[in-house]
Amino acid sequence: MPTITLPDGNNIKFQNEVTGLEIAEKISKSLAKQALIISVNGELKDLYHIIKKDSLIKIFTAKDPEGLEVIRHDTAHIMAMAVQELYPGTQVTIGPVIENGFYYDFARKEPFTEDDLKKIEKRMSEIIDKDVKTRREVWKREKAISHFKKIGEKYKAEIIESIPNNEELSIYHHGDTWYDLCRGPHLVSSGKIGKAFKLTKVSGAYWRGNSKNEMLQRIYGTGWANLKDLNAYLKRIEEAEKRDHRKLGKEMDLFHFREESPGSVFWHEKGWALFQKLIDYMRMKQDNAGYKEINTPEVLDRALWEKSGHWEKFGANMYTSITPDEKVFAIKPMNCPGCIEVFNQGLKSYKDLPIKMSEFGKVHRYEPSGALHGLLRVRAFTQDDAHIFCTEDQITKECLIVTDLILEIYKDLGFENVILKYSDRPDLRVGDDNVWDKAETALLEAVKATKLEYSINKGEGAFYGPKIEFVLRDAIGRDWQCGTLQVDFNLPGRLGASYIDKDGQKKVPVLLHRALFGSLERFIGILIENYAGKFPFWISPLQTVVIPISDEFDNYAIQVSKKIKDEGISSFVDLKKHNLNYKIRDHSHAKIPLLLICGKKEVDSNSVTIRRLDSNKQENMDLNLFLKTFSALNKASSN
Repeated sequence: MPTITLPDGNNIKFQNEVTGLEIAEKISKSLAKQALIISVNGELKDLYHIIKKDSLIKIFTAKDPEGLEVIRHDTAHIMAMAVQELYPGTQVTIGPVIENGFYYDFARKEPFTEDDLKKIEKRMSEIIDKDVKTRREVWKREKAISHFKKIGEKYKAEIIESIPNNEELSIYHHGDTWYDLCRGPHLVSSGKIGKAFKLTKVSGAYWRGNSKNEMLQRIYGTGWANLKDLNAYLKRIEEAEKRDHRKLGKEMDLFHFREESPGSVFWHEKGWALFQKLIDYMRMKQDNAGYKEINTPEVLDRALWEKSGHWEKFGANMYTSITPDEKVFAIKPMNCPGCIEVFNQGLKSYKDLPIKMSEFGKVHRYEPSGALHGLLRVRAFTQDDAHIFCTEDQITKECLIVTDLILEIYKDLGFENVILKYSDRPDLRVGDDNVWDKAETALLEAVKATKLEYSINKGEGAFYGPKIEFVLRDAIGRDWQCGTLQVDFNLPGRLGASYIDKDGQKKVPVLLHRALFGSLERFIGILIENYAGKFPFWISPLQTVVIPISDEFDNYAIQVSKKIKDEGISSFVDLKKHNLNYKIRDHSHAKIPLLLICGKKEVDSNSVTIRRLDSNKQENMDLNLFLKTFSALNKASSN
């Protein structure tokens, strides 16, 4: 006779054991139609899960993230079912839900084609129309291994062998003929999935992500609660492809990559100009905020990394070398130990705190080749790091100051929709729990004081302290995690940092780790995609191109370009022997904000004819007025 407690606190009593679907029907017929899964005392279960004792129940529909996730999970299963019906002999491996969709890895000799994806989608729709029922069974470990080996599913058998002995093995049947190993939960039948799905691409993937293993074929798909959401997502993906920073970087002549140094950027002149503009802007903002810029070595002795705790955490992904005298050195994966070494030079007093040190430090971290992705995932990058040494009493105030600075900078660069994510202690960490308690309390107070929307990521903090992540939403609705702020009670003590307090005793300072962009390389990739390469005037790497309509006006064009440069605006004179329309197309393709046309009319009136990017209209402007107008626009605060 279980008593079911609902999220609003209301209770429903049942005479006998009851399923989630029966609970939904008891509440309302409409809820029963929309219900997808339930949680029983916080654990997600199928709707047909039997509840025998008093429980706290929550019912999820497609409007809930949990409901959407199970739709995607079932869609992945139905995709695998369709694949094995269409292509007998194909082995299934794993098929998880991912952001915005799902994938499944298949072992098949013949490669899947675009036509295959269409066939698979058609068969999936047919299975959904049949509304095949879902059934869950629990198998014994030995039976499961033996069964999957017998039917030729060696990968599935290997997965089962790796599952801990005390873990229950559940098999989900979809219809009478297809089944797979899965923890669940799942929908009651395939008809609940709907038709808001699409298979998007095929790629290669190593078994278990290990390049020494067999190459499998991964089919990606996306699934949504309704066709409106699916179409909106597909439109975003189409727009994202147009904005791909790798494509635009080539078109705009900003950077390239080469196999001789995978994951490292070869910056071209205009790309490097953009990089330096960002650094100059950041340097100005940090100088105004009281930061002192430093620079520390890129190569440090292994002993320092062991002392700091980084060797244990990052050692496998650090680039190292052994010198002839058999000393081990590592290229730094982050800047903090070097910064603490600078702080440790000379005696510090409580009166000196907070001390704010910034560094544009180049760091190196090994990433698997398959994970590299243009500027967004590299092995060598520049962190816009800063480290604030302060007292415990100063933590909340300094965190708020940092947050205000970060939001101000993001706004200047066109990002006003910012969400905070607070992450507390991970399983692998340094320091005792009392220290972590203090750090987490102080940082969470700062988060709440911002009055901004925030979420909590349990267990996702840095290994030395809790952190805030700043998530930006771009022009097409994508979220990007960029800046971070971390409270660290551990690392300063490990590396011997101290200051003299009011009582004349030595104390260990609290360290705030702060990055505004995180990685400059990655942030530039985000900027390119946010603006589709059409940067605000003040940040554009090349702001103007002056184009004489014939050789006769070359000297005037050169004089105009010089005057523009004297105002701090970047400029280039195109003296190539091409016609005017060709030059306009060429520079428009490269996303130059302003093209300045010079001919007889412009020479006679000391003016320029302006053609703005993405506009066919032209306007004539007095040269002095042009210089005054665009000099005023050549700074962040004017945008």
